[in-house]
Amino acid sequence: MTSDSSTTCLIGLGSNLEWGSLNPVDIITSSIQCLKDYSISVKKISRFFRTAAFPVGSGPDYVNAAIMIRTKLFPQEILAILHEVEQQNARLRETRWAARTLDLDLLSYGTSIIPNSEEFKYWFDLPLHRQMKETPDKLILPHPRLHQRLFVLGPLMDIALDWVHPVLGLSVAELYAQLSDKAQYEFNPL
Repeated sequence: MTSDSSTTCLIGLGSNLEWGSLNPVDIITSSIQCLKDYSISVKKISRFFRTAAFPVGSGPDYVNAAIMIRTKLFPQEILAILHEVEQQNARLRETRWAARTLDLDLLSYGTSIIPNSEEFKYWFDLPLHRQMKETPDKLILPHPRLHQRLFVLGPLMDIALDWVHPVLGLSVAELYAQLSDKAQYEFNPL
């Protein structure tokens, strides 16, 4: 099932484990190619960045990137595709924030707040100690942590500088400027 008009979406990509002969850069590159097979038009691809694992000490450094897509698919359909591509790349979901071969996060679906403002606010306000244990059982958009993560906002600076967070009313550039821990984070373009 698809919608009548296409929607611009942002997707975050990350990898910090090798799989067979593929390193994290190869895995991310091939996953972007794979998404093109699913009625998804990739419009922009950020540079690839090397970032420290989050939380600190939870695994090897990540390679992170972001893409901007256009699609007529609905959010749940996109999420299902992202999970399928992760599985094709040997992604295991055993523990929260564990090292992984591939992590694909739907960050935004146009200007939609999904499923609603109240549910978004619950996950947005969730304290870190609870974030480490709890996961939503439904899709929450925009991603409730994107405004706090350099490894998400850095790549978005390459491709979506003017995208405005539909809840916070701030652009990617403004959100990036507000990050207080930029200097403490290892964040380097490859």
